[in-house]
Amino acid sequence: MKKADSSLPVDRICQLCDVPIASYYYKPTDKFEEESLHNKMKKIHTDSLESYGRRRMQIALKNEGIQLGVFKIARLMRNAGIVAKIPKKQHNYPKETEKPNIPNLLNRQFNPGTINTHWVGDITYIKNHQGWSYLATVLDLGSREIVGYALSQSPDAQLAKQALINAIKMHKPNTHKLMFHSDQGVQYAANLFKDTLKLHGITQSMSRRGNCWDNAVQERFFRSLKSEYLNGLSFINHPSVVTAVEHYIRYYNNKRLSSVTGYITPVQKRINLLKLA
Repeated sequence: MKKADSSLPVDRICQLCDVPIASYYYKPTDKFEEESLHNKMKKIHTDSLESYGRRRMQIALKNEGIQLGVFKIARLMRNAGIVAKIPKKQHNYPKETEKPNIPNLLNRQFNPGTINTHWVGDITYIKNHQGWSYLATVLDLGSREIVGYALSQSPDAQLAKQALINAIKMHKPNTHKLMFHSDQGVQYAANLFKDTLKLHGITQSMSRRGNCWDNAVQERFFRSLKSEYLNGLSFINHPSVVTAVEHYIRYYNNKRLSSVTGYITPVQKRINLLKLA
């Protein structure tokens, strides 16, 4: 019997046979293999605080030596009942003019490529059964790591100052080469905070009034904190809020994969930038 001519490319053979080329490469998934993948994905789903969509799930599986396409991952997630948390709709803010005495020096340059040169900060509120808790954070734009934070039951300038001081103590930057950017909240415009910046030789930058996009990276962290974790919890008192926030920040810095940093953690990004310095 004459051997079949195999010189034709696969796509041409599929065209002649009127079948999709994907049919040639299709490999049925074993039932037990699929169950094993479901279990791995459910564990990743739990470890990521149920926040990973198909793309970050793909990277997490790749880190475990499992190579899958995003469409197959989407199907497997659907079959396993894995649904990533979706952030609530963002508020819209009116665009207004820049505050005269503290200009917007950052000017939305959110990727400096260095660490301890561009920090951003903000304050958010968290409800508990006894009242409100307030969180001030300091985020390094180079690594996207939360380098300092503080919690209080009072949203005052002392809270913003304490978060900054904690960041300086922890990471010991050359403060004379450091810019700190925030919105125009009263805490950051207060003399107590401005004097702290001057004492350390830190350059201050502020968003234009009412324009949240000028501090978008910090705003995005708060959105992740709430949509991925806090929104599903109920807090008895302020200490319970502190425990939850500290847990998420440890997770965010050390375990959460970020698309902005190339699907590595903020701590890994900081280490990589230190090697390049």
